[in-house]
Amino acid sequence: MNHGIHPAYRPVVFRDRSAEFAFLTRSTLSSSRTVEWTDGHSYPVIDVETSSASHPVYTGKARILDTAGRIEQYHRRYGQG
Repeated sequence: MNHGIHPAYRPVVFRDRSAEFAFLTRSTLSSSRTVEWTDGHSYPVIDVETSSASHPVYTGKARILDTAGRIEQYHRRYGQG
């Protein structure tokens, strides 16, 4: 790898405010805002809209569309056309 061309790879806290969930990982993203983590150190924090704690697929609240049922309902309502 060439030196000096890659962004800094450092610990960063990603925070999902809708689920009040945060996790510490490593990333090249940076932020001027910081948060104090449970280990007593201060890390840059990145706020995200969706994480595994709030996404419907991971929480089990995903809606499955019944397209076959909807097509049958259309045909019952408007005929076979």
